Amino acid sequence: MMQTGPRILALANQKGGVGKTTTAINLGTALAAIGERVLIIDLDPQGNASTGLGIDRKIRLRSTYDVLIGSTPLRGAILETAVPRLHIAPSTLDLSGIELEIAQERDRAFRLRNAITTLGSEPDPAFSYVLVDCPPSLNLLTVNAMAAANAILVPLQCEFFALEGLSQLLKTVEQVRTTLNPGLTIHGIVLTMYDARNNLSGQVVADVRQFMGEKVYQTIIPRNVRVSEAPSYGKPVLLYDLKCVGSQAYLRLASEIIQREKILRAA
Repeated sequence: MMQTGPRILALANQKGGVGKTTTAINLGTALAAIGERVLIIDLDPQGNASTGLGIDRKIRLRSTYDVLIGSTPLRGAILETAVPRLHIAPSTLDLSGIELEIAQERDRAFRLRNAITTLGSEPDPAFSYVLVDCPPSLNLLTVNAMAAANAILVPLQCEFFALEGLSQLLKTVEQVRTTLNPGLTIHGIVLTMYDARNNLSGQVVADVRQFMGEKVYQTIIPRNVRVSEAPSYGKPVLLYDLKCVGSQAYLRLASEIIQREKILRAA
């Protein structure tokens, strides 16, 4: 069945510091660089995806909080970024109280899905990808992202407890699939912060590939100082230093995701 709207990928991992926001920003930039029209939805109250794309807090007049409480349509919160074809719906700290505000509402898990649906009826601009940057916890915001998404993209740090956190996330995905979104799949797992000098990194890669097989992307994101520096300049690393190994890795990841999409559409 052909999908007419954008492909919605939720970037989720309940562990913090795994490169989730970094991946959202730089994957979004890489997809835009190769011709896709991309919307990043910042669902993390910390708002790091918004800051990392140079969106000053003073101009976040309408945010994903306003969208989820229903006071503004998603279109009304979307801002342009410095990257052509890349837009963002920014977040503010108000989002941290959303759970209490909508907990009693019957559609509380579907607020984001309903908001994204309204984009499909407005042809300009038509987004081909929507990337949802989730908070580092399995709360109502993450459930909203999973209920809205076609698939989950899991950034996984090459560290000792990586697989432990992954199994918990997979259980949550299974629960959401059973109760809220039967079409939800795992699009892929991207290994981040890989350090070739560290034996443990290599072992984690081998373990995750053994455990998850084809779901693990071939592209691995290396630990790279330029990737870490870029957000402090309000830029994705591809604008900050296109030639560095981190930028090149995100371009490869974008190409790999588009290849997977072609295979999925042909199936």
